[in-house]
Amino acid sequence: MPEGDSVFRLAARLRGTVAGREIVAGELRSGKAAGTSLAGWRIAGFETHGKHLITWLDPDFALHTHLLMQGSWTVTGPRRALPPGPRSLARVRAELEDGSTLWGIDMPVVDLVRASEIDGVLAHLGPDPLRADWDADEAVRRLRTQPDRPFAAALLDQRNIAGLGNLWANELAFLSGIHPFDPIGRCDVAAVVSRAARALRVSATVPSMYQVTTGNTRRGSSHWVAGRAGRPCLRCGTLVLVRAETTGDPERRRTWWCPACQPRRG
Repeated sequence: MPEGDSVFRLAARLRGTVAGREIVAGELRSGKAAGTSLAGWRIAGFETHGKHLITWLDPDFALHTHLLMQGSWTVTGPRRALPPGPRSLARVRAELEDGSTLWGIDMPVVDLVRASEIDGVLAHLGPDPLRADWDADEAVRRLRTQPDRPFAAALLDQRNIAGLGNLWANELAFLSGIHPFDPIGRCDVAAVVSRAARALRVSATVPSMYQVTTGNTRRGSSHWVAGRAGRPCLRCGTLVLVRAETTGDPERRRTWWCPACQPRRG
């Protein structure tokens, strides 16, 4: 699943490619507004909140999308066709004045709302370190309301901090020296929030550092524990452990940790 930094980078790419452009043909193919024509509208810009993408459309609308595990956005050039497979999964089509086309593919969430309603749509989300209105104190407060909740589960809850996914929850547990299933109240929550915000910002904005947590960009060395089950810990050499995901239980995602660097406590 794309994390907040992934969606932030996507918005930046789309902003530089199609923002400000007029739509000459196209429609929504999913959601309650499926069938709505986009012809005559203008792509005013892009904004993110956590893993959610907001496409501002003039006049006075917002398209709210979420990629979940499988969705994507792509732009085809003039006289270039989208392959049949992705084309059959297109949920948004917006042909622009130069003949290029913006496609939203296989997105489970496609909601068209009035621009004034978007805050309500996203009201359940916690503070986002990648937004100008980031409120670290509020993120700390929310995390502290359930001190007995497992560290990884607390960070994955988008109501606490928006934008952290499984990779970041696992890496932040390692960097904080806490077992991912120990209660978050046992760690310095303010320090974790500061570390999470800094990591997301670097990943989102530094070209060579996308989701690199070790500082080493070499293949196989960019993460401390995520994806490293059965391999030596890069810090101490102990074999990294993994617990399988429990289907349908968001509290039990696939989780990696070093038993030496992150011992269970209590």
